[in-house]
Amino acid sequence: MPAWIQIVLNSIALFFLLLILIRLLEKRNIARMAPFRLVSYMVTAVIAALMSLNLIPNPVFGFITLGIWVLFPIALDYLSIKSKWVHDLINGKETVLIKHGKIMEENLMQTGLTGEELLRGLRSKNAFNLADVEFAVMEDTGDINVLLKSDKKPVSSHDLGVKAAPLAEPQTVILDGNILNEPLSSLGFNKEWLGIQLESAGVSLDNVFIGQVDSSGDLYLDLFDDSVELPQPKVKEMLYANLEKSQADLMIFALETQDEAAKKMYTQHAETLKQLKEKLKPYLLR
Repeated sequence: MPAWIQIVLNSIALFFLLLILIRLLEKRNIARMAPFRLVSYMVTAVIAALMSLNLIPNPVFGFITLGIWVLFPIALDYLSIKSKWVHDLINGKETVLIKHGKIMEENLMQTGLTGEELLRGLRSKNAFNLADVEFAVMEDTGDINVLLKSDKKPVSSHDLGVKAAPLAEPQTVILDGNILNEPLSSLGFNKEWLGIQLESAGVSLDNVFIGQVDSSGDLYLDLFDDSVELPQPKVKEMLYANLEKSQADLMIFALETQDEAAKKMYTQHAETLKQLKEKLKPYLLR
């Protein structure tokens, strides 16, 4: 067999073998990968390249070496889950860079960070003012996480004592002008509903690049033709407005009727709608 054919066959076989082995390892962003894991990936790739070029005379030795560099990281990952000591030995420990608003210069030197690199890491977390930072830590992946001082944190609805509607992941129901049936049905909608929404927006399906439905049932559309202005969805606002109108109508009925029983009934229902409005307001108007 010619050498070049053997190299091609070896490369193809090792390509699929390496693909399977890497899938066995872990799904992790290479930028957030521990140094040991990155080295094991590089060594595995080098061994596979040497084997595909027949630079390792005995293929058995190559497979043994490749198996060690694949199986050992998997075994160490399992031990890291079971033992904090093994985890710290393999992945390293987090390092406190700022504590109580003070920079820990000794820890900064241990990590090899300069002051400018620290400030750059803080800016990447939207902490542009060093005086706003209460605590900062470098994780074993090299990421810097920041805790702002209590008076510098963004105000949330919880801080204001306001209830907020829970949000679910939006579902993409149209992509490149094609309807995606599975996410549409998971929301409890169908093609007929989608067609009505597109008709009310005055757009055709083939002009829709992406269509998403949020947890409230609002449909967001992005068109191929960006010059077309789309009306913003107002489903929740319209529902709240209908509740207000119904309450107002009941109050008018209560004032106009001379029947005391009917007046009492209208007043009670108006009060019920008022309470319902207060409960739904955080969910419908936000």
